[in-house]
This record gives sequence, C-alpha cells and structure tokens, in this order.
Amino acid sequence: MKIALAQINTTVGDFAGNEAKILDAYRRGGAAGVEVVVCPELATTGYPPRDLLLKTGFIKNNLALLDRLAAATGKVGLLVGYVGENAKRPGRESTNSVALLHGGKRLATRAKTLLPTYDVFDEDRYFEPATENAPVEFNGQKIGLTICEDVWNDEDFWHDRRYRRNPAVELVEAGAKIIFNVSASPWHLGKNQTRFEMLQRLALKTRTPLVYCNLVGGNDELVFDGCSLAFNGSGGLIARGELFAEDFVVVDTGNNGLVPPDTSVDEEKVFKALVLGLRDYIHKCGFKSVVLGLSGGIDSALTACLAVAALGAENVRGVSLPSQFSSQGSLDEASALAERLGIQYDIISIQPPFEATRAQLKAVFEGRPEDTTEENIQARLRGVTLMALSNKFGSLLLTTGNKSELAVGYCTLYGDMCGGLAVISDVPKTIVYRLARWINRDKETIPAASITKAPSAELRPNQTDQDSLPPYDVLDGILDAYVVQGRSAAEIVSAGFDEATVKRVVRLIDLNEYKRRQAAPGLKVTSKAFGVGRRIPIAQKYREV
Repeated sequence: MKIALAQINTTVGDFAGNEAKILDAYRRGGAAGVEVVVCPELATTGYPPRDLLLKTGFIKNNLALLDRLAAATGKVGLLVGYVGENAKRPGRESTNSVALLHGGKRLATRAKTLLPTYDVFDEDRYFEPATENAPVEFNGQKIGLTICEDVWNDEDFWHDRRYRRNPAVELVEAGAKIIFNVSASPWHLGKNQTRFEMLQRLALKTRTPLVYCNLVGGNDELVFDGCSLAFNGSGGLIARGELFAEDFVVVDTGNNGLVPPDTSVDEEKVFKALVLGLRDYIHKCGFKSVVLGLSGGIDSALTACLAVAALGAENVRGVSLPSQFSSQGSLDEASALAERLGIQYDIISIQPPFEATRAQLKAVFEGRPEDTTEENIQARLRGVTLMALSNKFGSLLLTTGNKSELAVGYCTLYGDMCGGLAVISDVPKTIVYRLARWINRDKETIPAASITKAPSAELRPNQTDQDSLPPYDVLDGILDAYVVQGRSAAEIVSAGFDEATVKRVVRLIDLNEYKRRQAAPGLKVTSKAFGVGRRIPIAQKYREV
C-alpha cells in the first residue's frame, strides 16, 4: 500500500490552523498518488489538550472539524486522530480516537485501548478506553488502526509491562495485514532508540508492515520529535521522517529498499529539541521576541544561542546587569557573545538601586551582618529590571537556570527565576557544557572563557558555585540517580558516592520543591523533568535522609 505520513506541527485549540495543515497534507497525498494520508494522534485538537477536554464546546468544535475533513475526502483515504464521543455509560465522555475518512464520510473509527497515566501523561482522566478493536477493510485489505500507546506493550520487548493487552498483536491475529499507528509521542534523550527498536521488533514479530506517524512540535513543556517510521514485514526500515521538523513522507509498504536510521549525536538532538520547543512556545503564545540577562556565564550564553537559532538575532535582546561584584571578564564575555550573535545588547547597572535598597533597609537590619539576603536583593533587582523590559517591549523574558541549580534551589525566587519560559531547566549542568562545546565545534560562538572559568553567581567577592555545591559531575550523578531513576539515598551511596554529599544533595532537592512549583515552565529533554511529570507534595514530612 502506498501511504503518505503527514508529520505536522499542530497547535492545541487552533482548529482552523490544524485543519489547514491536514487538508494541505491530504492534497499533497492525492498529488503523490497515495491510497491513504496518515496524520498524528489528536491532530484535530492538538496534543495534549488537557482540561480543554472538559469543555463541551471544545469537543463539538473538534467533531465539526472532523465532519469537514470527511466531506473533503475522495478516493484517497485520510487517517486522522480526533476526540470521539463515548455514548456508553457509565464511563468518561470522550475517547482518544482515530478516524479513517474516505469518499466523503467516516469509513471507520477506532478508540485508543491503552491509556497512559505515568510521567507527563494523564489520559485516564479524560478518555474511556476501547475494550475491543477489529481490523478495518480498506481498498481490499484488512488494516489495523492503533493509537500511540497501543504499540508500547509487547511482552517480548518490555520486561515489565503496564497493561495486560497487546492491541497490535491482537489486530494481526484478527487478520490485519498492515498496522497503522497515529502518535503524539513526546521526546526525551534516548527515546528515539527505544522507540525504533520497539517498533522494529513488533514488525518483525508479527511479520506485518508497521506504519508510525508521529507529531512534531512544541506544546507547553513537551517537545515532539516527529521521526515517523515505517517498517516492512521483515523489520526493515523503509521510511523515516525528519527529526524536529515537519515532513511529508511517501512510502510503499511493499518496498524492500531500506533507509538508514538517524545517527545524529545527542548534543544535536537536545539542541534541536530546545530550539523547536522555544520557537513554538513563543509563537503559539503570541510573542515575537525575547529578552534575557547575559551574565557572561555559560548558561545565559547557551540560552542566547538557542534563542537566536529559534527566533533570529533581530528578535533577541541581551541585557548585562552588572553590580560591584561583576568581574570585568564576565562583562567582556557577555559583550563578545552578543556581538558574535548579532543581537541587541544593553548594559543596565543594578548598583544604584542596590545601594538605595541597602540604605532603605539599613535601620531595620542594624546589627546584622550581610548574608544571602543581600545576594538575593541583587538577583531580584535584576528580575525587576528584566521584567520591566519585557513589559515595555512585549518580549517574553527567558530564564537561564539549568536543571542542576533548580534541583538544589541554587536560584532566587522572584530574581533569576523571573520569566515566562525556563529554556534549559531540564538540562543538567554537565550537558550544558557538552552543548556549549558542540555549538563551538566549527567556530567559537560562545567565548571560551565562559566555558572554562569556574561558574559563579557573582553576588559576593570571589564567589564560585562550588563554594555551596559539590562539583557538577558529582551533583548531576546524584541528581540523575535520585530524581530520574528514583533510587534511594542508600542505593546512591552504595553506587560509590560520598555519603555526606549524597545526604546534603538529597536534602536540598527535597527542601526546594516549593521553589520549583513557582518556576516558569521548562522544556522537557530528559526522561524525568521537574514539572507536570513530577508531582511531589510541598507540605510533607517524608525525608530520605
């Protein structure tokens, strides 16, 4: 069967925009002579719609769109994800569904069987799962229609399964000769390889061609990588969509000609994911430009590079906010970065308002030594200044803190945490360094000193991050074990980490949940990010140490 994979970038709730993308793909498919055009999961509504699914008008708009799409179809089929209505009670009102549209009508519809409720997923909150699924007759062939998670539960691939059923295998046993999967599978490091191996094994096991169409684009914290795949019945890869970009891929399931899998390095994947997530967040929220503080350090340098790649240099403003503790080197490095990137660059000293604030508080603070209070005042004055620029010029303020800092609370509420998007808040510091070196692989964009010098908040004389934190390779190792892998403090110590360091880091991670709850949304690039996929109570007494 000749098929087109329409790897499109949808926007949640943009029915007109999503409809235009689907119809454009359908017309392209007709011109290419395909039998069916395949669009991603919930293509009508965008993914994930979350509590918009609780609005009856939202569901009706989506169904009206589906009717218009059906009316537009002719001899070429259109496979599209949408929100269905569940007529059975008791049960949830909606289903996560896929429709096969053909000849001006809905030829067939199927609902998702396996509803994920882990990490960032909460589909059981909204959807009623399918209890049965049978192949569909189309152009003389029986085909199986599945949705995302329905192909993620094969017992021969997963050691520990979340569900009892294997919908794809059930469809093949019922006579399906091709398995279609419409998907909205968010990306994180390592997922491409897992997904590839899983789908390849499933195609090989069932001896059935498998066609997988994935969403691409950023929606809030989630980034969808596309990378749609098609395998023949021998498990050979016969088509692959672009990573982190819209694509339109035509494939014939009878073709035995193989294409190479993706071989890009992790640094490139993370960079492209962050650029796509940043660009879509800005544009889908209605902004055109961004502003950020440039400290001369590696985190703000990386964030600026991402912003320029996402939006163009003309839409990025960098601001240096020096105080008496700012080193000349940091000022020079911030200026050099701005010049190399070609962005607007301003210098606004916070020293005058800092002195005024100290004078204002002098009588109240009488007899008390200066401490982190004064350090935080500086950070908050920077936040006030950057927010003023954001308000005046209508630019979204980007925060520049990394995951390592956010984990242990090495950041200031209403200071450097101010902003509308925390671009690298799921990027550990060790990966920040890797990304900076990858950016500089051909030429020095980020000043070398920003990468090699000891990190510092520069809020007191001769300050470095390691005055308060363990080395970042140690910190990130503990962070990955505790937050991402869910290992206990005792297990981390037994893996070779210093016990006192583990206890200190774990305690800092636990105590700073209140800060993270107030942080700007961040782009997810690891398998466990701070945000919607991690729900730790703030007011609680459980402690690992």
